[in-house]
Amino acid sequence: MSNLVERSSEWFERYLVPPLGAVASSVYLQAIRDAFIMFTLPLIIAGSLFLIIANPPVPALADLMRPYQSQIQVPFQLSFGLMALILAFGVAHSLAQYRRTEPVQPGVLAMVLFLVATVPVRDLASMQLGEILPYLGGQGLLVAIFTGILTTEVMYRFRHSRFTIRMPKSVPPNVKRAFEALVPTILLLTSIWLLEWWVSSYTFVSAGDGKLHQMTIPILLMRVFEPLVVVQDSYPAALIEIILMMLLWSVGIHGMNLVTAIAAPFWFTTLAGNVHGGHGIVTEPFFHIFAHLGGSGATWPLVIYMLRSRSEQLRAVGKVALGPAIFNINEPVTFGVPMVLNPIMILPFVGVPLVIVTINYSVFALGLVHVPVIIQPFTVPIGISGFIASGGDLRGSLLQFFDLAVSALLYLPFFKAWERILIAREQASVQEEGHVQAATVHVR
Repeated sequence: MSNLVERSSEWFERYLVPPLGAVASSVYLQAIRDAFIMFTLPLIIAGSLFLIIANPPVPALADLMRPYQSQIQVPFQLSFGLMALILAFGVAHSLAQYRRTEPVQPGVLAMVLFLVATVPVRDLASMQLGEILPYLGGQGLLVAIFTGILTTEVMYRFRHSRFTIRMPKSVPPNVKRAFEALVPTILLLTSIWLLEWWVSSYTFVSAGDGKLHQMTIPILLMRVFEPLVVVQDSYPAALIEIILMMLLWSVGIHGMNLVTAIAAPFWFTTLAGNVHGGHGIVTEPFFHIFAHLGGSGATWPLVIYMLRSRSEQLRAVGKVALGPAIFNINEPVTFGVPMVLNPIMILPFVGVPLVIVTINYSVFALGLVHVPVIIQPFTVPIGISGFIASGGDLRGSLLQFFDLAVSALLYLPFFKAWERILIAREQASVQEEGHVQAATVHVR
């Protein structure tokens, strides 16, 4: 068994690690991931608190807050509702850092270009913020990502080309950077403005209110990608995403971060629809809150098993992992058991989340639990997080505990098999050490 584990580990390292590592090392995906985590997530979480206050789960409090809902939701609308604008800055800023170039100028320009792409070309004095607010938030994320990448790449290439304005060495660095950015700024601003003007020249009839609205680049892009949004909010998409997450984790790559960089625009678009009465299922909380119980792989039960294990290694890992597991941090489990490159534990490490995602998708699709509407830090403990994510539905907490029970049952036989291998290794090590000590005494 031990030789089989070693040969399988070598196979993983040779054939699985390189392609997955290549995907994970893409600077564009890393920049998008960093932008979501660093720039938009704090705003979304903070704004969601006001959504909870405006819509408390207690009926008596809900009646009390109803007259003030619109006022209380203003911070939510101007944080969650502006996340695409912030994301444009974040993507450009993060990508510029990976390109080792000045990051603030691309970030600021990306925000301006995003606004130019989002606002219809017309008399702005007659326009209301509510007309474009949806496209500054969840429905404008794709435009924000494209704008952030385009801005940084163009500015980076101009800065290293002969078409930039070069100033004498005696000129202060800040002034030099300002003039270096001038040509790409004019080029990008003019190009996006002309494109938006051309797009805004056409109109479409809104399916919601029957009125004529001006087309904009985000609206056009949402129309183009609307089938992808629908497909992404499906059971097959959820399975593909969770498999990719866990395969990446199985070779030591942070799977949730990488998949988030690809799927987050669709997740947040679906979540924004849920806030306004939609029934989308596949969102960020669907994975972070309801699938990754105790961390990626739903490894909470393993901590309990390890605390009672006869293996010294597993017991030691269990003691270290207990505290972090309460807050859904499972790196001690992932690298201490280990789950990474471990053929025995990889099977449940990938398979258990698949089962949990299947259960949860069915539960949400049948309306047995309210679909996720609130984003929160992934460190919120199980039980509390399910209640909050589902908008104050106690059944969200019960679903988490049910998933934990399923996880415990599925992990048990694999854990016992791995435990036997470790116990045998530890006993062999003790015997070998005893032989060495005996030989040393004999020599003396």
